[in-house]
Amino acid sequence: MTQPSLPDLLHAAVTAVGGTERPGQVAMAEAVAEAIDDGAHLLVQAGTGTGKSLGYLVPALAHGERVVVATATLALQRQLVERDLPRTVEALHPLLRRRPEFATLKGRSNYLCLHRLHEGVPQDEEEGLFDQFEAAAPTSKLGQDLLRLRDWSDETETGDRDDLTPGVSDRAWSQVSVSSRECLGATKCAYGAECFAEAARERAKLAEVIVTNHALLAIDAIEGAPVLPQHEVLIVDEAHELVSRVTGVATGELTPGQVNRAVRRAAKLVNEKAADQLQTAAEGFERLMELALPGRLEEIPEDLGYALMALRDACRTVISAIGSTRDKSVQDEDAVRKQALASVESVHDVAERITHGSEWDVVWYERHEPRGGAAYRHSGASLRVAPMSVSGLLREKLFTDRSVVLTSATLKLGGDFNGVGASLGLGPEGAEGDDLPQWKGVDVGSPFDYPRQGILYVAKHLARPARDGDRKDMLDELTELIQAAGGRTLGLFSSMRAAQLAAEELRSRIPEYPILLQGEETLGELIKNFAADPRTCLFGTLSLWQGVDVPGPSCQLVVMDKIPFPRPDDPLMSARQKAVEEAGGNGFMAVAATHAALLMAQGAGRLVRASGDRGVVAVLDPRLATARYGSYLKASMPDFWYTTDRNQVRKSLAAIDAAAKQTEAAATE
Repeated sequence: MTQPSLPDLLHAAVTAVGGTERPGQVAMAEAVAEAIDDGAHLLVQAGTGTGKSLGYLVPALAHGERVVVATATLALQRQLVERDLPRTVEALHPLLRRRPEFATLKGRSNYLCLHRLHEGVPQDEEEGLFDQFEAAAPTSKLGQDLLRLRDWSDETETGDRDDLTPGVSDRAWSQVSVSSRECLGATKCAYGAECFAEAARERAKLAEVIVTNHALLAIDAIEGAPVLPQHEVLIVDEAHELVSRVTGVATGELTPGQVNRAVRRAAKLVNEKAADQLQTAAEGFERLMELALPGRLEEIPEDLGYALMALRDACRTVISAIGSTRDKSVQDEDAVRKQALASVESVHDVAERITHGSEWDVVWYERHEPRGGAAYRHSGASLRVAPMSVSGLLREKLFTDRSVVLTSATLKLGGDFNGVGASLGLGPEGAEGDDLPQWKGVDVGSPFDYPRQGILYVAKHLARPARDGDRKDMLDELTELIQAAGGRTLGLFSSMRAAQLAAEELRSRIPEYPILLQGEETLGELIKNFAADPRTCLFGTLSLWQGVDVPGPSCQLVVMDKIPFPRPDDPLMSARQKAVEEAGGNGFMAVAATHAALLMAQGAGRLVRASGDRGVVAVLDPRLATARYGSYLKASMPDFWYTTDRNQVRKSLAAIDAAAKQTEAAATE
């Protein structure tokens, strides 16, 4: 029997999910199929509305090899597992004559731990474990969450936190979950046979398609022992997020609270000499953290270096001594020891990494506003260490022994894929070299007619923004734009402070237009309320640049207060920029401009989410029109009609607002 053709398979899948086949989707599926057949690597830019999940799922399922799909957001994971994969598998079954299995796999702390649930949580102050259900007042939010979790544990088949609706607080979840370091292991745990995390791993071993997240993909690359099953194809969706997610996983942190927690957990399990050594080292570290000044530490100060070495050595002593407890009456001794060991090892590893002083690491000190009462008075001080770059790690671990497909709506920055490719450890497209993975970039376009659906307006007449300066002219411009648009505005700000100041000012200037502010409600509630009332505006920072999907008349004006370059005092970004310059490159373009281009491409993508959407992206920073790098940034954004004519933009916004109101009125008749 002849194999069904890719177009036939794609048509069946698109029909099954109730979608519409698009030229870009067909081109993407063909490119993915070719890359998988050749064992090659592919970067695919597919605009919003292309249907890119089917564009990679159909050729991957048709090929028949095991595939891992890694995404950045929970929303896309749910879409794949609950909608796209079930329907696609059923639609392709008659054609492929097989029904591929699929499964979800996440980090262990995402699954409910039955041992924690039934035996209790190791506590810091006293020996043994305590019953978290008795300790929390049943009328408190924590108590209510814990009771819900206990009831849910009898109903759930997966134990996956993301399947619990509505969710619970992080504090409540921490009472019933464990990290991989804290886990007793299936063979040593009384609940190993029923373990949700182990069951998820077993399902993944049998599946042809495994859906996971960028964080677990990073752990798989960084850790010595693999956590993902062997696979022949890796597909990374939302690939513009991958470098930052991998960097986050590879970043270590040390705080006084974390160190003191390790001291308390280990104290009952080791001899008095080892406990005193760790306590003394912790006190020395805590004193220095109170005195330290924020910023990058290109060289570790001598006194901090000694404190970290003392901490490292004390942790090493405790790790060696923790094998036998001082008090055999400790309840569930294995669990208590395991949690203590996890805490001490975490402190040891970060202290060792900083004192080792790799030239490829960046170390810095941060201080944030303390949270809570006296128990949390040091929570704002932290020492952090992150890799200067993860490109070498990704080149070595990601692009070996498998075909890799990376896709996103924003991979082509400044007109080509080389900027994103470099951040992933790839050489220029088409470059030859034994240590350089070969790859190809494909832009399959978008189903939207950007020049007809959107306007890119740059407020060229405004003053150049100064850092943390008063921007009255920008607020005047923003006020006029919102009035012309009749509300309907998503305000994307370069800092939370800027968003708060703008919200406060405009609430008094134009009270007839409600202004929602990130942080005042959950993100989900804010977006829901923004979509429900067209007169409403939503202001915020980073997560709004990438996390808002509101098609229709509620979002017809997207405003960026200024080009979102990294802050000059950002330790990691400034270190990366300096490293590029020392190597003879253009650090500003390679780091700062690339960072800004990616965010602006994502931010501008919030405007047109459906074929009927119309509107304006307004950048209230004249540098986009006047600076040499402006053309690079504009080339990274959707191909909207471009203007600096403020009067024309106001007329266009008023016309779009009038048309939307007419449609809304007709719908209510």
